[in-house]
Amino acid sequence: MEPSVFRPNASMYHGPSGEPPLSRTGFLILAVFMAIFTGPAIVLNATVIIVSLMHKQLRQPLNYALVNMAVADLGTALTGGVLTVVNNAQGHFSFGRTGCVLEGFAVALCGIASLCTVALIAVERMFVVCKPLGLITFDKKHALTGIGLSWLWSLAWNLPPLFGWGRYELEGVGTSCAPDWHNREPSNVSYILAYFAVCFAVPFAVIVLSYSKLLWTLHKVSNMEGVEGGAVAKSEVRVALMVVLMVLSFLVSWMPYATLAMVVVYSPDVEIPPLFATVPVYLAKSSTVYNPIIYIYLNKQFRKYAVPFLLCRAGSQVDDEESEAVTTVESRVSKVSPN
Repeated sequence: MEPSVFRPNASMYHGPSGEPPLSRTGFLILAVFMAIFTGPAIVLNATVIIVSLMHKQLRQPLNYALVNMAVADLGTALTGGVLTVVNNAQGHFSFGRTGCVLEGFAVALCGIASLCTVALIAVERMFVVCKPLGLITFDKKHALTGIGLSWLWSLAWNLPPLFGWGRYELEGVGTSCAPDWHNREPSNVSYILAYFAVCFAVPFAVIVLSYSKLLWTLHKVSNMEGVEGGAVAKSEVRVALMVVLMVLSFLVSWMPYATLAMVVVYSPDVEIPPLFATVPVYLAKSSTVYNPIIYIYLNKQFRKYAVPFLLCRAGSQVDDEESEAVTTVESRVSKVSPN
């Protein structure tokens, strides 16, 4: 029997002989795999939101973006993760065409808002530490403006499929929905190319440029005469490691998905096994788990309140530590920078 393949121009997710893309066992394995990511994602992101509401110490401008990312990732986990688990358990997409459009829109809206927030966090840290515009304080107004723009940007690029420019369609093994990477109509192809450029390439460029500037500033400060190089060098290493984790998590989560989309757009006749097409989808959705771990639970200030909450214990009574390694370096930069 000829193996089941996902054909980009096909409307049904079945092999050439009409068999489903996966066996019943295969679908159940995917359901369990997705549940392993979805459950912790809901718990971790919900915890961040709850402890932020409970403790006013966490309601600081630089933390607003972290909470916004938790909100977006929680939305992705609830709309994309939970529904994908349910559909895989049933072996097919069970919510009809309208459900597919709504799921695709909701997941894309929250996913791109989360990506934009990652870029916002990179810009925040670069401005706070490097002060490219001089002694400008990052305050609540700046934080809320950035958050609002991240959602407006995502909304602006995920609404068009609802009005005819692009569309939402089944993806992978046919148990979840997303922007249609496979349709070859000119209007759909133009939407996908624009979507890729502004919703993936632009955030990625902002992240790389911002963190490059941050690391370069830390390197210069650590080499300046008269600066306590040991303390700065230690902070530089900590920040560098965190930056590497952030960029790697971004690439692992989204690069396979974006690459697959571009391969399909530029090579419409390529035949992709449905399971292979599903892996990038799940990697992108798995970012809802390690985003809070990398960006929030590595933050000492958040960890002080979140861990006791998760363990159902009273909060720690120790004094607040620095919330980020860059705090130490920020003070050093302020003392030696001509800006």
